Amino acid sequence: MEDLGVLISQIKEVERHLAYLKWISQIEELSDNIQQYLMTNNVPDAATTLVSMAELDIKLQESSCSHLLTFMRSTVQFWHKILKDKLSSDFEETLTHLHWPFIGPAQSQPFGLATSPANAAEIFNNFETLFSQLLKLQTSDELLTKPKQLPEKYLLPPSPPIILPMQMMLAPLQKRFKYHFTGNRQTNVLSKPEWYLTQVLMWIGNHAKFLEDKVQPILDKAGSPVNARVEFSRALVMLILEKLATDIPCLLYDDNLFCHLVDEVLLFERELHSVHGYLSSFPSCMHILSEETYFQRWLTVERKFALQKMDSMLSSEGAWISQYKDITDVDEMKVPDCAETFMTLLLVITDRYKHLPTAARKLQFLELQKELVDDFRIRLTQVMKEETRAPLAFRYCAILNAVNYIATVLADWADNLFFLQLQQAALEVDSNTLSKLQLGQLASMESSVFDDMINLLERLKHDMLTRQVDHVFREVKDAAKMYRKERWLSLPSQSEQAMMTLSTTACPLLLTLRDRLLQLEQQLCYSLFKIFWQMLAEKVDLFIYQEVILANHFNEGGAAQLQFDMTRNLFPLFSHYCKRPENYFKHIKEACIVLNLNVGSALLLKDVLQSATENRTGTILNSDQPTAVAALNELGIYKLAQQDVEILLNLRTNWPVTAK
Repeated sequence: MEDLGVLISQIKEVERHLAYLKWISQIEELSDNIQQYLMTNNVPDAATTLVSMAELDIKLQESSCSHLLTFMRSTVQFWHKILKDKLSSDFEETLTHLHWPFIGPAQSQPFGLATSPANAAEIFNNFETLFSQLLKLQTSDELLTKPKQLPEKYLLPPSPPIILPMQMMLAPLQKRFKYHFTGNRQTNVLSKPEWYLTQVLMWIGNHAKFLEDKVQPILDKAGSPVNARVEFSRALVMLILEKLATDIPCLLYDDNLFCHLVDEVLLFERELHSVHGYLSSFPSCMHILSEETYFQRWLTVERKFALQKMDSMLSSEGAWISQYKDITDVDEMKVPDCAETFMTLLLVITDRYKHLPTAARKLQFLELQKELVDDFRIRLTQVMKEETRAPLAFRYCAILNAVNYIATVLADWADNLFFLQLQQAALEVDSNTLSKLQLGQLASMESSVFDDMINLLERLKHDMLTRQVDHVFREVKDAAKMYRKERWLSLPSQSEQAMMTLSTTACPLLLTLRDRLLQLEQQLCYSLFKIFWQMLAEKVDLFIYQEVILANHFNEGGAAQLQFDMTRNLFPLFSHYCKRPENYFKHIKEACIVLNLNVGSALLLKDVLQSATENRTGTILNSDQPTAVAALNELGIYKLAQQDVEILLNLRTNWPVTAK
């Protein structure tokens, strides 16, 4: 058995040697084929064979036979260099005939050719042939060439190497870029990043048509998934990234230069993506700006300049005046200039950071925006406190309009897809720190990323509106002093008067209301004014009900006069703002119904209510209660309780002697 084991081991050893020799034979066979093709100048087949050899190299990567791997790699390298040198030389010559690269505008150069159509066709055929053959060397080129990488701290997304023929087409542009924008050249100025950014955009634009019309069909024919324009842009963008990585540390602590660089980079990024179709999955300038040190500096500078702009907008002469005050259709919100400028500032900041590569970075900018909103709210509160002595004045109303506008816009933004995505990102980040209730609200989209800010602004808005309503209400109470003391008990009946007229003592009250409503309708935006008049109507309703109606007794003439004053004079003041103003004065309206019932109906109602009360306090529980409610509803009384109606009936003096 031992001899058998030794024999099996020897057989396996021989098999390994045979396999090793087989691999060497295969490599040498491919190598001989390439040599034969090149001797007959059959470059296409030589390139195809090199592809097979490179694929063989990739298969052997898992082998532990280091000498075999070295032999394999050196053979690939040998033939790759020969083929690449030969094709490169011919390709560069063809590019020269094409007058590549195109430095001027694309429309001024029909692909750089000024020769006869026959020559042009031949040049383009050569270009296509050489491009296709170079494309075949891509596999071996990737094995042998390690692409230049920026430091890991920039967290660039992985991207495939630039295809070999495109590398050669880009070489003269890369040389030009380095000549002009490195070293001591006059064009290499830290304060002028727009020079190299614009130059790259011009190159991309100048070559776009050629890449689409001539290069893309070659790639499609070869079955390559590469987009020629994007590939070209991708290589040039890498030049920009290297340049930024070199320049940013030199201007990091000069706020103006750094801010200018960021501005120019953002403009470059916008055009690169929107005009030239650059994909967000590829490395971009935003990855460089996202590096921790640079990003924190960007946030600091962004905050600094935003606060400076806020100082400027609040101290300007027209801060509280609407830009559109003379255009009624546009000025519906009555937004003061400072509030509109502030929200524009926030919108600009959003546009600046929305293309950052990670949600974590975007959330940091969102926090900055929330800080700015809170800072602006505090500033508005401080200005408001200076105006509290005149809560109906123009500036106070302008501040209130500003608060309302900011809260409204933030609520609209909360439904924007970008901020909904940020909300989802925040949910994932905060899953360990938020309560289950908060997580549930975020997940169900019941709350938004701006909720805290909106709640604070809504509270400020409510406080300011309440102060205005209270101020007007105090004026109304002062104006109603004489009306409260009206002789309701001894006024002539309607039949004794030729025509009903407004009570003289009601005039100051109604004039005060009219003037203040007109004033605030002009100074507050529609939504705020609607809240204002409804809050005021509620207070006036209770005031007249409690201080005028419940505090007096009414004969027939007094009840009729009260109803005339209310239904023909008070309610119509609010008819400009709603179709049925009486619905906002339910206490007054229903009290007038009770006080003006004819004697028979009043007696009947009194009996129904008295019976209901007796049943409620006796042994029969609630048997007739629905009858009392039904009786009140039939008269149009829904707001007042049964006890309130009984009190009002007792305020009437026009009862028959037997009923008293």
